[in-house]
Amino acid sequence: MSTPQSTSGTSTPASVGTLTDAKNLLAVPGQRPVQDSHRLKNVPGYSTPIFKGKEEQRAKVQANIASKGFIPRELVANEVNWFYSYLGIDDNYFSSESVEIISDHIIALYGAKVLAYTKHDPSKLVIDLENLDKDGKGATFIHTSPPGKTSTEGPGSTCETRIDEQYLDPSTPDNAYRLETYRSAGSISSTASQQLRCYFVNKCNFPKDAPASTRTDGKTDIRTVSDPAFLEKASENTLEIYQNVMWDVEKRYGPVMEVYEVEGSRERRLVIGYKMGGTSKFFSALSNLYHFYSLYSARKYVEQFSNGITIIGLYLNPLPGVNAPPIEHSIYQVMKEASLLYCLPDNPFFYASGAASGTHAVQEATYAYCGWVFAQHFCNRLGSAYLGLRNILDESNPTHAEVLNDIKLRFREETFTREVSHRSFMLIPTWPTLSYQRLQTQQPLSDQELYDKIRRSIPNKHELQVLESFLIFNKHMLKTNFYQPTKVALSFRLAPEFLPEVEYPKKPFGMFFIIGNEFRGFHIRFKDVARGGIRIVRSRNRENYSINQRQLFDENYGLASTQSLKNKDIPEGGAKGTILPSLGAPPKLCFEKYVDAVIDLLIPGQSPGIKEQLVDLYGKPEILFFGPDEGTADLMDWAALHARERGAEAWWKSFTTGKSAEHLGGIPHDTYGMTSLGVRQYVLGIYKQLGLREKDVTKVQTGGPDGDLGSNEILLSSDKTVAIIDGSGVLADPAGLNRDELIRLAHARVPVANFDSSKLSKDGYLVRVEDQDVKLPSGEVVVDGTDFRNGAHLRFKADLFVPCGGRPEAVNISNVAALVDSEGKPHFKYVVEGANLFFTQQARLFLEKRKVVLFKDSSANKGGVTSSSLEVLAGLTLSTDEYIEQMIFKDGKPSEFYQSYVRNIQDKITENAAAEFHCIWKEHARLQGAKPRTIISDELSSTLNALQEELEASDLFNDEPSKRGVMKRAIPKTLIDKVGLDTLLTRLPEAYQRALFSSWVASHFIYKYGVNGSSVDFFHFARDLAA
Repeated sequence: MSTPQSTSGTSTPASVGTLTDAKNLLAVPGQRPVQDSHRLKNVPGYSTPIFKGKEEQRAKVQANIASKGFIPRELVANEVNWFYSYLGIDDNYFSSESVEIISDHIIALYGAKVLAYTKHDPSKLVIDLENLDKDGKGATFIHTSPPGKTSTEGPGSTCETRIDEQYLDPSTPDNAYRLETYRSAGSISSTASQQLRCYFVNKCNFPKDAPASTRTDGKTDIRTVSDPAFLEKASENTLEIYQNVMWDVEKRYGPVMEVYEVEGSRERRLVIGYKMGGTSKFFSALSNLYHFYSLYSARKYVEQFSNGITIIGLYLNPLPGVNAPPIEHSIYQVMKEASLLYCLPDNPFFYASGAASGTHAVQEATYAYCGWVFAQHFCNRLGSAYLGLRNILDESNPTHAEVLNDIKLRFREETFTREVSHRSFMLIPTWPTLSYQRLQTQQPLSDQELYDKIRRSIPNKHELQVLESFLIFNKHMLKTNFYQPTKVALSFRLAPEFLPEVEYPKKPFGMFFIIGNEFRGFHIRFKDVARGGIRIVRSRNRENYSINQRQLFDENYGLASTQSLKNKDIPEGGAKGTILPSLGAPPKLCFEKYVDAVIDLLIPGQSPGIKEQLVDLYGKPEILFFGPDEGTADLMDWAALHARERGAEAWWKSFTTGKSAEHLGGIPHDTYGMTSLGVRQYVLGIYKQLGLREKDVTKVQTGGPDGDLGSNEILLSSDKTVAIIDGSGVLADPAGLNRDELIRLAHARVPVANFDSSKLSKDGYLVRVEDQDVKLPSGEVVVDGTDFRNGAHLRFKADLFVPCGGRPEAVNISNVAALVDSEGKPHFKYVVEGANLFFTQQARLFLEKRKVVLFKDSSANKGGVTSSSLEVLAGLTLSTDEYIEQMIFKDGKPSEFYQSYVRNIQDKITENAAAEFHCIWKEHARLQGAKPRTIISDELSSTLNALQEELEASDLFNDEPSKRGVMKRAIPKTLIDKVGLDTLLTRLPEAYQRALFSSWVASHFIYKYGVNGSSVDFFHFARDLAA
């Protein structure tokens, strides 16, 4: 949403094909302001302790090799002497390896020389020595390594990847490995010029009792969290550098990168710090990066610290005798692109220089990867054939709708696979021009020029369609963190105009597309001011992951669209976010990176080298409001606090809802029964309209006493519940389940598996999901408890059905017929859909056609969104000090303000739910049942949303008396009494004020006059707004 603060967007386009100012954006350092490098004296950053027993060890090694007989005795002394004195291997090796291991390595080196001699080519001399400690204490790797080149075959091609996978990536403060690696000073022999690359991996031995810090400023003292081996070898200057980097890492979520210039030389030292586990395969990917710019490393270090921080030090030099950009310039491009590698280290589009496709810089390859992922989701997979079929079939006919849905799924499964998309992207004749080197000689192509070049080069229409999606991605990008140096994942703000209407009939207001190494995700909102939950979509196996990947955007779109219907009478429109972790990826890490990447696009750039000014074609500030959903309920506190740490002082309090009440002033729905209050208004409304006594009504419920809705439905009701189905099993009793026992379970928040079976009647039963071959009182045998539970919602009969939990589309067009008996009589007379998306639309209409009184989820289940909306309002209008004082608990107890505000929210939920119920009931009666309540509910939502949009765009908001009159009624009294209306209006962003004003006016008008309210009705209604 728009905020009071303003930031000026740059004139640089975000879309790469039209990077008219690309040279300004990625120009040679020195031609534009860059972060200054630091100067260092030309002294070693590490000292290598002299191995005093080296000569004694040399004699033992020589004797050991001579005794083995593999090397002629007269050559042994010469080979040992060369290995010890001329090869340039660090004393670190000799002090850490045994006589036996060193002997084996010298013999292996001699054997490699003999093999190369038989091939009459000294360049074929390949060394591959390694020793992995069987107790996991470390490893040594030594292999031939040409400087400035990444090996694509032989031992060097996998060595660093193995070190990443086996030692660096899994490192934790309790089990970490440090790495020293350097290039040998001498050559392999007098006739071969190859040099060796040596890697020494050692397990960190952090002291159990860390030494006391000498610091008085409260900052971390690097000496108290370091491995003793590091402290022994690191110079004072290195300790100072790493200390400052460590402090920066502790303050930041993303990586920290610094460049140091060494006096009197062309060497540059690149130091990168980040939190352990923040990335993977990063160390090996860095080698590919600096090799691309014709640099080589003399030494490299990876240090781990017991406070969970990793620091990498690279000593980089220019490769002599090559035509490459000077290191004085290219080092900054290496640093820039290292931030991309941190996000996507394992990128199939990035190849080492010298490989078959060795001309792709990291920026180009990363952008191609993002385009590839985009293509997987947005190639128009349905096309004209599907559109023609849809025009012929009747979507309101359940059978036709099912056929269309099956065809849609099949098209999406088979038309554009990941493999097809990848193959197509590899055919791009000219990659997006992003690299520093290309910008010196090539002018970036425009969208049209790029399209023409692709069209002429790609004869296959199928592949051309994939590549066209890349151009769509390029063209519709409004904002990106692609160029930010401290990002942890890539985020793109997209204009949604490219979405085909045949698949997405309602156009979203805004889209965010987020890509990380461990996940991909979306965020969709249908209004500028919008709120919705962030859902983590988990995958059981690779097949399930592929299905989730294909459906991710459609699921996100459907959830956000449904949220729009539910958010009809609050300021925020519908929104939703989804995160799909890769198999085995930590969901919490994926969520944190997703949030951080989105925040990159919400806050203005202020700190050079840390948070640059955004590439922004949208040009307007935005705020998103996140809420809890599947897999994220316990992460909302972190997101809010992280937003505050990132500098979002104005809106961190409202950034997330579902925060903990005690620590962050959240208003938990389950504690105060917010969602259930809305559902109950529909249940009570049915009772009142039909003259029913609640104690006489039989009820079936899904979602048990362990859940929010399920427990509160039990506590708020007094009906005769005959069955409850939850994750633990099926509890049923035709005589009615014992109410006291249900209340006990609800207070304890435990599932029905804990029900005391002694309190069941002779016809009652409890079948747990783990049960097998259970005989029911009727004589029926349940073979498998899980299968029985999964279909139990289709077997029971009662007056009322209230789904309070369960998977989406649990009742769909394929199984809804099971809810009607052989005589055509429905199992239930009344349905209040408390659980989101429990029924498909076709299933609802099927039941309503058979005279079932049904209220759908977007009407019944909106108490929670009302509560969250008012939680957002408190966060936006209270200052940080007021928020801490009034909303956060003291000594575990809420303030009077908090309790009063909660009561205001509960009253608002009850009022809105009752008003909508009566509106739907009245409209259904007016039409004499000709239109299903499901359709009336949808039309009510659509009419409300449309009127709200009209009002937001009108000048009615500018009428000050009307605005103040509405705000007095729309904002809870407790908040007005505390802050004052005038102060509230100065603090609320204008976009939010407009949304609040419009939503209140639209909902109260429609609920009063119905969906067919006339212009005259509105005239009379508007006259009273200022009252």
